[in-house]
Amino acid sequence: MIKAVNEYIAKKIAERKEKNAFRELSLSKDLIDFCSNDYLGFARDKNLAILNHQCLMDFEDLYNGSTGARTITGTNRLTIELESMLSDFHRSSAALIYNSGYTANLGLFSSLPYRGDLVLYDELIHASIRDGIQMSRANAYSFKHNDLVDLENKLKRASGKVYVAVEAIYSMDGDQAPLIDLVEVCKKYDAALIVDEAHSNGVLGAKGEGLVADLCLEKDVFARVITFGKALGCHGAAVLGSQDLKDFLVNYSRPFIYTTAPAPHMLISIKNAYDKLSKSKHKILNLRDLINYFKLKIQDLLDEAKIESSSPIQCLIIPGNDRVKAVCRQVQALGLDVRPIVAPTVPAGKERIRICLHSYNTKDEVDRLVDALKKSISINE
Repeated sequence: MIKAVNEYIAKKIAERKEKNAFRELSLSKDLIDFCSNDYLGFARDKNLAILNHQCLMDFEDLYNGSTGARTITGTNRLTIELESMLSDFHRSSAALIYNSGYTANLGLFSSLPYRGDLVLYDELIHASIRDGIQMSRANAYSFKHNDLVDLENKLKRASGKVYVAVEAIYSMDGDQAPLIDLVEVCKKYDAALIVDEAHSNGVLGAKGEGLVADLCLEKDVFARVITFGKALGCHGAAVLGSQDLKDFLVNYSRPFIYTTAPAPHMLISIKNAYDKLSKSKHKILNLRDLINYFKLKIQDLLDEAKIESSSPIQCLIIPGNDRVKAVCRQVQALGLDVRPIVAPTVPAGKERIRICLHSYNTKDEVDRLVDALKKSISINE
């Protein structure tokens, strides 16, 4: 039996290597960062790291860990204060913290929809939402990306409780959901709209509150998932919604109930990141200016291969695992860190370079990146 298992594992690894899609873990190189999700530079902010340490030392109930699940001993004063702060900042009735964005989506979508319910999700939705839906036993169908006509056609045939799942900014394309129109369609068919704000939190909105708050749609969106591992530069996530939704998740969300709660260091890091975010409008504006500059510089590069985006995520479609990896290696050799996104993470033929822009990148660095991309793509045509 063990021999059969080992043979299966070896076969699956060999299949990935044969397709040049094998994933490996490696240390980050000392290159100019155009690939991380640290959009505002909080993760690399040494002063913020020192502040987190000082606050941890000053915390009167200092523990290395949380000591248990939230429903037992894992809820402390820090947790309650942070959830209240998150609710106020994002203009939500309640917030519930999870250990990661993945577990937040898993916890929400595995517990809320149930047998006989229907989940309609954008075809480019994040894997964590797909996994949660699979666990829910609900019926589920995708609709074409950002296609309101396709969504409405499916809503017309829907029955039972209906949920619609989208991302504010799509993680692999960087484009934005048409939330105002989505709200209207969901109202028309009494569907609960759920928005993943992983890549819009900290980036969109006057103070980085996210796309839903920026469009003043807080009362029209049933639930939001915000994460802290991207623009906030730390770790964890929260579900925003009504107090009833929070109470429901505390009682029925297995990824919340049956896991150890976040440690004090994580909670302090989130709080201090939000304090910094409230004073970082200049960083957000610098980032938006850099995005516009990049789009201007890149406009004559493979016009048909670019995905239209106004977010920090900018993608160039370079079909083929071999080709996109070769282009990235050559750009990295010039000191610029870009990474390939290969099949099966994206569909075959849609392989891409996923470029992430940051408030700490300079226009000179963008110039170097664009020049390097032009040369590398030309060589590998």
